[in-house]
Amino acid sequence: MDSFISFMEKRFLPVAAKVGNQRHLIAIRDAFVTTMPLMILGAFATLINNLPIPAYTNFMNSIFSKTVGKGAEKAYIWTKFGGNAWSGTFAILSVFIVFLVAYNLGKSYNINPLAAGVTALGSFFAVGGLAGMDSMGLFVALIVAIISTEILRRLLGNKHLVIKMPDGVPPAVAQSFAALLPSMITIAVFSLFATILLGFGVENIVTSFYKAVQEPFQGLANSYPSALLLAFITPLLWFFGLHGANMIEPFMQTINAPAITANLNAIKAGKAAPYIVNKPFFDSFVNLGGTGATLGLIIAIWLVGRKNKQYTIVGNLSAAPGIFNINEPLTFGLPIVLNPILFIPYIATPMVIVTIAYFATSTGLVPAATVMPPWVTPPIIGGVIATVSWQGGVLAAVNLVVSTLIYLPFIKIATTIALKEEAERDQAA
Repeated sequence: MDSFISFMEKRFLPVAAKVGNQRHLIAIRDAFVTTMPLMILGAFATLINNLPIPAYTNFMNSIFSKTVGKGAEKAYIWTKFGGNAWSGTFAILSVFIVFLVAYNLGKSYNINPLAAGVTALGSFFAVGGLAGMDSMGLFVALIVAIISTEILRRLLGNKHLVIKMPDGVPPAVAQSFAALLPSMITIAVFSLFATILLGFGVENIVTSFYKAVQEPFQGLANSYPSALLLAFITPLLWFFGLHGANMIEPFMQTINAPAITANLNAIKAGKAAPYIVNKPFFDSFVNLGGTGATLGLIIAIWLVGRKNKQYTIVGNLSAAPGIFNINEPLTFGLPIVLNPILFIPYIATPMVIVTIAYFATSTGLVPAATVMPPWVTPPIIGGVIATVSWQGGVLAAVNLVVSTLIYLPFIKIATTIALKEEAERDQAA
């Protein structure tokens, strides 16, 4: 085990650290973190409209009996709340993302972040973003945000393209004129690119890209191997002291929003939810107590590790935040980081319970996750909310029990070693 850790520290850790500090990935991660409240609101609002409980629907229809629209569009007025909230959240998600990614990236380059965000937004609409303002345009939004900011920062570095205003002009006005020509050129480049593709028969870049790349990618990311890989990578990175959840967040979010949207649309149409793997799936059934399902680790300490003073103290202190899926006190206090005894269960537990959760969902025993509760929602409750079913709570409870059972023998080994070391110290004294 020591040789493995030494090898990983030498070969893997430098590469992983470099990836984790990559400015483009950080910009994408921070953009999605900013939009998280909107995504949660949009999912909950749609849930209110589509709860699969006839008694609830009939009750709401009887209280708010007024209808709007005609023909197939006719609906009870109370359902418009969810529709309106959706229009202000998921329906314009790509618009938020293209601006925020460019804003964060511009800030990391020490150029005017507002100019970067506005330029990226204009560039996105120049290539057909109007047809993909929702999650359908997410991949194109990310690409446009990165490329437009890279073009803009290089143009801003050309003194011949910067219009300098005289002293005394307000800073906001001066910055706006400084970015005027670079922004115009950047948007023009994307407009020209879209025009050239139009000559080759590509009428809209966003919709064409979605059909050719994004939709197949979602299907690939929805597979069991991809779920297993995500369950493996995150704790592996954490084991070496790297924030695994933050590092894979950009990838997770690119499959998350489209998957939730597709699931909700399918359920609304009376069909089965097509996508199993998304963020609420991991938050509710895999990351029970945090990465590595460490709530099970705390329970295992209470059951068989009480004689291990260090583990007991840290476990007790970590229990309260662990209930809300915050496990940094446990990760660095126990520690889990570079702890050879806990390496196997910390990596294996998420892979085992993600397997249970995936096949429980794919076989129809548990509904697919369609609602994104806040990641700090306690286990079991999160499973109920994410799937809008009691089965989700049962699955989370089963996975919590399984995670505890996996950790038990390793905590017992750690306790035995700790007691032996304590006895040796006493004997030496």
